[in-house]
This record gives sequence, C-alpha cells and structure tokens, in this order.
Amino acid sequence: MYKTTVLIDGMACGMCEAHVNDAVRSAVNVRSVSSSYKKGVSEIVTDAEPDTDAIKAAIEKTGYRVISSVTTPYEKKGFRLFGKK
Repeated sequence: MYKTTVLIDGMACGMCEAHVNDAVRSAVNVRSVSSSYKKGVSEIVTDAEPDTDAIKAAIEKTGYRVISSVTTPYEKKGFRLFGKK
C-alpha cells in the first residue's frame, strides 16, 4: 500500500474537504482518503502506487491549487494487545 500526502491551497471549510475527497476518488482507486482544510492537506491511501498527475489534475479541476505531493510506502497499523505482536 501507498500513502500520498497532498498539500492543497484554497480549502476553507468542510464542504471543500468533501469536494477534494470526491475528486480524488474519481481520479484514482483509493482505499481511503481524508482531507483537512485547517491543515491544507489530503491523505490518500491506495493499494498500488497512484498516478499523482491524475490526482493533481482532479483536485485543480475543482478549483483548488496543489502545492506539492509525496508518496511513501504505507503499512497499515494493526491492533496489538498490550504491545505484543
């Protein structure tokens, strides 16, 4: 899995977050996506390495500006009972 963090300019409310999330879902196959207008960030988790150009284009098509994006390998945190694996 991969986690892509996108810095976005122009989000001002919860509806902005929803617009960005919908745009990302329409551009790439996501496992999860969440955005924060307060932080100006969208975090996207995908199974395969995503097409960041498609993500950027989809977000900018909705009127927001992508400042940067970073994709890193992602390992889902599992449930651990009392710190044991």
